Amino acid sequence: MKRLESLDALRGFDMFFIMGGSSLLMAIAQLFPESGGWQTVAEQMRHVPWEGLHLYDTVFPLFLFIAGVSFPFSLARQRENGRSMWLICLNIVRRGLLLVLLGMIYNGLLDFHFDTVRFCSVLGRIGLAWMCAALIYCAVRNIRAIVGIIAVILIGYWLFIAFVPSPGADGADPFSKEGCIACWLDVKMLGAHSFRPEYDPEGLVSTIPAIATALMGILSGVWIKQEGEGMTGGRKAAVLAVAGIIMAVAGFAWNFLFPINKALWSSSFVCAVGGYSLIMLAVFYYFIDVLGCHGWDRFFVVIGMNSITIYMVNRFVPMSTIAERLFGGCVGLFSETFQPVMSAIAFILVAWLFLYFLYRHKVFLKV
Repeated sequence: MKRLESLDALRGFDMFFIMGGSSLLMAIAQLFPESGGWQTVAEQMRHVPWEGLHLYDTVFPLFLFIAGVSFPFSLARQRENGRSMWLICLNIVRRGLLLVLLGMIYNGLLDFHFDTVRFCSVLGRIGLAWMCAALIYCAVRNIRAIVGIIAVILIGYWLFIAFVPSPGADGADPFSKEGCIACWLDVKMLGAHSFRPEYDPEGLVSTIPAIATALMGILSGVWIKQEGEGMTGGRKAAVLAVAGIIMAVAGFAWNFLFPINKALWSSSFVCAVGGYSLIMLAVFYYFIDVLGCHGWDRFFVVIGMNSITIYMVNRFVPMSTIAERLFGGCVGLFSETFQPVMSAIAFILVAWLFLYFLYRHKVFLKV
């Protein structure tokens, strides 16, 4: 079964922002302080403090969505190789828990401060949400039933947050940090292991709606994998794009009742970012896998093939110091105003060349 190059490219495009792309855009924006357009770009490269949505807030859920898209293809390959469903499910659990472990290592597990080490993490949420979604798909395999599960998760989460008061909230807004039952439960369950005293943005409760994000990705993968009369690549891309527009509109409409909030992974956030993810998938799939426009995407494919590698390496390897050692002299040749831009480019170049070395030697971190 042919590998979808568009998935690797889209994953790489997504990770590019974490690998230094956001810093580069903000550095460029500093060159144009009077430009409203560039200042808007810079603002989009930051997370919103609580409610709302910026482009940078889509990076995490898009990665989880892509993990879901990949699963139907992975499942089909495993079944073709004669693997039993029991072993497949066992591998799903192994992969999910390994991502949780990697997330804890990222958070400082090896410092051995077990009384305060943070259990929840970006990788941990990806692992748990993807694991649950993959197991649901293996158990159900009925598209309408899965759509129903997504609806139950999102509507149920909304009703739970909106109508179950947080103890001691004293009438506070149920969607605020102080009044949200999900925040209260996370802090109670995690204690000193919570990211912040009042809430954890990758907490346990808000991982439940993240399962819906992964399930949306799985359904998208099932759709792309469909074969038969009339199932052309163009039609598949068009349906994905239309579905994305509908989901995005639904998300922003739901925002009036359940504010878009990444930290809570609110149901409106799932829909809005799910719409964005579907549209991005449609664009990348159509141009790369349907029209065969290759070459331009190689930069992103190199990143996407080792996305978890660069995420972990950025935590433990001083890439900025390496970039300074290699390109500090060249950066110094530019004006002081332009140096932040060149420093950001140098950082990206060092990280990409590292990934390209792994890519050329077919070394990939597979979880």
